[in-house]
Amino acid sequence: MTVTYEEALQKYEPVFGLETHVELGTLTKMFCGCITTFGAEPNTHTCPVCLGLPGSLPVVNERAIEYTIKIGLALNCSIAAWCRFARKNYFYPDMPKNFQISQYDEPLCTDGYLDVGIGGKTVRVGIERVHLEEDTGKSLHVGGATGRIQGAEYSLVDYNRAGIPLVEIVTKPVPGTRFLAPEVAKAYVTELRDVLRSLDVSDVRMEEGSMRCDVNTSISLIGSATWGTRTETKNVNSLRSVERAVRSEIERQAWVLDEGGRVIQETRHFHEDSGVTTSGRSKEEAQDYRYFPEPDLVPVAPDADWVESIRASLPELPSARRARLIDSWSLSELDFEALRNAGALEAVEATVAAGASPADARKWWLGELARRANDAGLEVSELPITPADVARIAALVAAGTLNDQLARQVIEGVLDGEGTPDEVVAARGLAVVSDDSALLAAVDEAIAANPDVVARIRDGKVQAAGVLVGAVMKATRGQADAARVKDLILERLA
Repeated sequence: MTVTYEEALQKYEPVFGLETHVELGTLTKMFCGCITTFGAEPNTHTCPVCLGLPGSLPVVNERAIEYTIKIGLALNCSIAAWCRFARKNYFYPDMPKNFQISQYDEPLCTDGYLDVGIGGKTVRVGIERVHLEEDTGKSLHVGGATGRIQGAEYSLVDYNRAGIPLVEIVTKPVPGTRFLAPEVAKAYVTELRDVLRSLDVSDVRMEEGSMRCDVNTSISLIGSATWGTRTETKNVNSLRSVERAVRSEIERQAWVLDEGGRVIQETRHFHEDSGVTTSGRSKEEAQDYRYFPEPDLVPVAPDADWVESIRASLPELPSARRARLIDSWSLSELDFEALRNAGALEAVEATVAAGASPADARKWWLGELARRANDAGLEVSELPITPADVARIAALVAAGTLNDQLARQVIEGVLDGEGTPDEVVAARGLAVVSDDSALLAAVDEAIAANPDVVARIRDGKVQAAGVLVGAVMKATRGQADAARVKDLILERLA
């Protein structure tokens, strides 16, 4: 493949769409009472209903309906006054009933949108539908090099996930984004994840599979009246991979067309290690899922007053929160994105609520704490330090009790479990020394040891005093008040 992304976009126009599957955070499964806890021993959270045994009957999880309505309202969708479930018939080894209870032509939520910010612009991504279904089980292919069925020695099936409430959020096609297409796709999934997290309807942990995306991509000649043939890259499970999958498919499809070939409508697999996609199964012929209304479930008809009560209970959504914080903290869009991308937004907001200034809170969470989290392979939110601790450290610096160097040592002590910031300061003896009598001996010693620097200062080059300040700071293990040290040096040499 020799076509670069930039070369492809000189000739072709991309269009993408996303189908995002989200496991809802209900306590029990969609149609039975089995619990949904992640990571349990295989096949321990099952029952006759989710195993599809003869004679078992499903019962709809009301909380799952409520969560889906919440999602639809947050995405500006219309909520159906009447809808129903359907059977989608197809065979997967990890789907015990050999059909999936889903929604077909009567989804619960339709025709919404989600605005995303990218490059200083707002892109409106249309939402085609939000529908509710049950998840499948999980196959584990053992013995191969890739973890896929090809080359595996045998396969195992875990049905714990079978029947977990699963929402599918389907966008409308997104044209017109040109070179920004991969970034817009990533920004959409990021914003959607933040919306879902704010609604508290899912833990949206992509690494655990509770949120995963199918990425549809096509290209056509610039100016063409028709869109190209799309491919569907399945089960992309990270924000970065969404961006890479769109970019990779644009490059690959451009190469295929430039070589005189045609793009095949198919599923594709994204490979994290190489950043490319490979062919899955053809979708050139539409598969007949033989949908028909689920005979064991009555239709769902959400009461209008119930829907409005759900609407009234919606929390502040990420877009509104962004506008509020940008205004109250005097941030730029880039400043806000830096906070969100670092996973520090909640921590900074809580630190400000605990009394720190927005500038101080950002400084510590994006600086020293982000560095330590990176070194430890953790998210900043996983560090064993609270926003109240960080606010206290910022207050000690503002009061002159600590300087930045000492504050970093206090952070180290708190992270090591030595106690609160005040306890670490007391135990390590880290308070700033600002008493003149305690500083003058170190100042005189620095002056005596650096006659060349002293001469430059007396010649009017006051900035050279920084060398002497550094010597005093070293002698006092960073505990001297640097500003007072500089004053004392200049007074001595006046």
